[in-house]
Amino acid sequence: MKKIMIIGAVGAGKSTLVRTLFGEPGPAAKTQSLTYREWLIDTPGEYSENPMYYRSLMATSHEAAGILLVQDATRGRSTFPPGFASGFPVPALGAVTKIDHPNADADKAVKLLRQSLPEGDIYLTSSLEGRGVAELKERLWSIVSWQRER
Repeated sequence: MKKIMIIGAVGAGKSTLVRTLFGEPGPAAKTQSLTYREWLIDTPGEYSENPMYYRSLMATSHEAAGILLVQDATRGRSTFPPGFASGFPVPALGAVTKIDHPNADADKAVKLLRQSLPEGDIYLTSSLEGRGVAELKERLWSIVSWQRER
């Protein structure tokens, strides 16, 4: 079964979002290597921050039904290069995390994400409050399910 590959900077909230998507309580641990789950691949933040790892992301994307780019709403910059999503052979969408944080700027995060993801849905999420997570999970699952039916 093809999976969703989640990509984002160190500390962007990828692993916390993954735990929330799977309904797992408690804090997330730092992802040290590619982590394969039932319908998802969690990637280390270093893979998006260091162009030397892009080949690994591209190779892994061939095992994926879709890509989820994650942008932290508290960060003032993106680690993704412009047009990054278009380099993958599968559809991409985005998630803005930490929208509940006092320093969050969701509008800016969406603009930053749009530079790398010109097309595709972007979901605003809070793992702490659960906002946007059910909608994102439904969309991700629809991508995986569609791929399975082909």
